[in-house]
Amino acid sequence: MSRRIAVIGGDARYLELIKILKSNHDNEVILCGFDKLEQGFTGLNESALDELDQSKLDVVVLPITGTDSKGNVETVFTDKKIHLDEAWFQKLHSECMIFTGMTNAYLTSMAEKAGVTLVPLLDRDDVAIYNSIPTAEGAIMMAFEHTDQTVHSSRVMVVGFGRVGNTVANKFSALGAKVSVCARSIRDLARITEMGLQAVPLHELSNHTENCDILINTIPSLVVTKEAIQNLPTNAVIIDLASKPGGTDFDFAKKRGIQAILARSLPGIVAPRTAGKILANVMEQILEEERASE
Repeated sequence: MSRRIAVIGGDARYLELIKILKSNHDNEVILCGFDKLEQGFTGLNESALDELDQSKLDVVVLPITGTDSKGNVETVFTDKKIHLDEAWFQKLHSECMIFTGMTNAYLTSMAEKAGVTLVPLLDRDDVAIYNSIPTAEGAIMMAFEHTDQTVHSSRVMVVGFGRVGNTVANKFSALGAKVSVCARSIRDLARITEMGLQAVPLHELSNHTENCDILINTIPSLVVTKEAIQNLPTNAVIIDLASKPGGTDFDFAKKRGIQAILARSLPGIVAPRTAGKILANVMEQILEEERASE
């Protein structure tokens, strides 16, 4: 049974996602907000938003950013404004699934009122784990660019041992860095030690930053505080991978002359093709599971 999929807006990651969705001959892919696309996407159905028949859509794919608080969709490949109001959502049939990267109060509310399923992909463990690989590679790239020494033998402190922190610690360690990992839970500290890395309780972070060349934060709350930054060597670099506004006191880092970089959305920057493939593959898995359960 074929699916009608509308991809509404999106960035470079979505070019690969569209190719993969289109390669499945069960899918009919309709693009909205891609009128500036270069050659190579000929043959795909491009539609204006007001030409879409929402009642016949099985899947709606929104950008990673979803919508803003008023229903506006961020676009890269069109100059036309795309706005999804309540009336637009109400025309979707109840079995339609909406995929987005992240949601907000507006988008969640609109999906609930329309009685449709909303899937924020970046909230899923599988997507986060897959994305941790290009994120870690992006952090390595930034370490190369913003330090004057090799990663090998550098003293690296990773703050947080979640899905991203784990992969980042592994990749830097594999390059020969001397990696310490800061975590809250006793279980995480035990796992870090088992991996052959130095485990540091989060509340002791400021006591260990004096021996740090590269500090990488993955926790989306203020953990790299004035006290932690105060003890960093002046040539140290902070790479903050947490979601905006990050977990670093950027103002104090600037006062101290410490370079601190908020590096958001690295998968889409350093490896958009891979990032798009991750999203498309997980999306296809979810749709197949949904079909199998019918």
